[in-house]
Amino acid sequence: MARNDLTGTLFAERYRLERKLGSGGMADVWLAEDQELGRRVAVKILHERYASDEQFVERFRREATHAAGLSHPNIVSVFDRGVADGSYYIVMEYIEGRTLKELVVTRGPCPVPVAISYTRQILAALRYAHKNGIIHRDIKPHNVLVDREGRVKVADFGIARAGTSEMTEAGSIVGTAQYLSPEQARGAPVDESSDLYSTGIVLYELLTGTVPFTGETPVEIAMKHLSATPEPPSVRRSEIPRDLDLVVLRALAKEPADRYRSAGELDRDLELVARGEAVGSETETAATMVLAGAGAMDATAATRVAAPLPPATGGTYTGDERYRAYEAPVARRRSPWPWVLVALAAIALGVGGWFLYGNVQDQINDNKPLVVQQYTGILEVRAVDLIAGDGFESNVRRVPNGDQPAGIVFDQSPVEGTALARDGIVTILVSTGKKNVTVPDVVGSQVTDAVATLTRVGLVAKSVGVPSDKPAGTVTAQDPSARTSLVEGATVRINYSTGPKQVAVPPVVGLDYSAALQQLQAAGFAVARTDVESDQPAGVVVSQVPAGSSTATKGSKVTLSVSNGPQTTPVPDVTGLTTADARTTLTDAGFKVTVTNQETDDQTFDGIVISQDPPGNTQQDPNTVITLSVGVYVPTTSTPAATTTTP
Repeated sequence: MARNDLTGTLFAERYRLERKLGSGGMADVWLAEDQELGRRVAVKILHERYASDEQFVERFRREATHAAGLSHPNIVSVFDRGVADGSYYIVMEYIEGRTLKELVVTRGPCPVPVAISYTRQILAALRYAHKNGIIHRDIKPHNVLVDREGRVKVADFGIARAGTSEMTEAGSIVGTAQYLSPEQARGAPVDESSDLYSTGIVLYELLTGTVPFTGETPVEIAMKHLSATPEPPSVRRSEIPRDLDLVVLRALAKEPADRYRSAGELDRDLELVARGEAVGSETETAATMVLAGAGAMDATAATRVAAPLPPATGGTYTGDERYRAYEAPVARRRSPWPWVLVALAAIALGVGGWFLYGNVQDQINDNKPLVVQQYTGILEVRAVDLIAGDGFESNVRRVPNGDQPAGIVFDQSPVEGTALARDGIVTILVSTGKKNVTVPDVVGSQVTDAVATLTRVGLVAKSVGVPSDKPAGTVTAQDPSARTSLVEGATVRINYSTGPKQVAVPPVVGLDYSAALQQLQAAGFAVARTDVESDQPAGVVVSQVPAGSSTATKGSKVTLSVSNGPQTTPVPDVTGLTTADARTTLTDAGFKVTVTNQETDDQTFDGIVISQDPPGNTQQDPNTVITLSVGVYVPTTSTPAATTTTP
């Protein structure tokens, strides 16, 4: 079934889809009824074409994971998530209302108090998300919903990241061009201040109906975020108070260090503006710097006098009547004269006690504890100014720190949020960078001991094995050398011996000894000779240890077995001897004997060796078998002469 035809279907076996609420580039959002809990919910379903795209699926999962972990009145709740019908979905709280973008488009700029109220609710959501380590990274009016009671809900954590992060969305800029922070536009790491910049853009649009930077392409808009100077909102809408101009401009500072440090700090200034009070000098200075930064406008534009802002709480706001549907019901007008008389009477009674009250109130304010803000992550000089501006004394301690650049505050006491008496002392720890350490001398020690020594002083050892005549494992060299001063965490190379160099042993079996000796010595080996009996010619190498083509330490000994040549013995001539004497003679000479009989008609040869094989007086190998032919007398028999008969 096509996704456009899902009306009335039971999705994921639980959610009855009623109607499509909206459609984006990544997903469709449907109004549905949860069949198990009987409540209306919004079901966000990833488009089918992205179900197999790992990047989109990961973003979708990330939205569910981050939003599900945040439970706050100003954040859209996530109830369920999963996979159904081949795609991913998220089940969210259904907000009956409109996005801020829809309100601005259909109704124009907000009344100033309403804009402040909406923005402060966005900041409440961001303050909670930031406290939990989540940076939204895509704050824009399209992602902010307003219900019929005027309650704001922040949605769409699809490109949120846990903690400070790099721009890793497939190498592209993530976020919407009109609301990008400068660091997002240039692909730099983002942090909490990036969300505050985007919130400043939203506040600007709520107040004026337009964003500060526009262009024909996203790249053109991004470049304006990096370099263009924003107009103060009051240039586009004259009734905007001067102090609200200052708040917006500080939020739009190009450098994160010049903006508000936290959502709570920005909210505090908006609260002052809502009460009709002036913001601090720090905000005024930052706003003036924003306007003066690019020289595009007169810096005094931010200091024009404007009418004070009426309180943001209670009563019906003045301004555009089209926003009244999202406020409290409008009371019917009554005659003002009874209230005028009451007011005059109250003034008459109050004048006498005013100065007494004022003196008492001043004393209370002077002794009222102040809240310590966050001073870490910024330069020392800026932290000292902030501490003084917040009513405290600063105590600076400078200590080495391997994780922070020199001059950056990395810790404070008391911590942010602590109540401290006016003029109380706030101690800040300022990094002097990594400390310097002296390189120890490790040459001659064992490599394991050398690594341990370098590690103890805060250096990193890089061990490299090299052949050497030193015992294996002995450190033979180091770089840098001993007593050199290095920054903690630097790398020191140490060379350690792997023993003498191993080289290939030439194969010399079968060569003449002199040729074999020459080859082995040329390869760097010593040679030992052992002469052995062999059937090989004299002087030929018949074996070697180590074997040819194996490896051995250069300079070690190779033993060669060299043939003495074949060994022979003269065979005694035993012909004419008796069998017994012949056997004894041959056996004593080292030969073996075998006897064969040979018939003879000469009785003198009976029992006498008639012949031998091999013959006597020849050279033969020892243990050669000598065959003796011994005579055996056989008498002859007389035969009568044949007679011939002639017929």
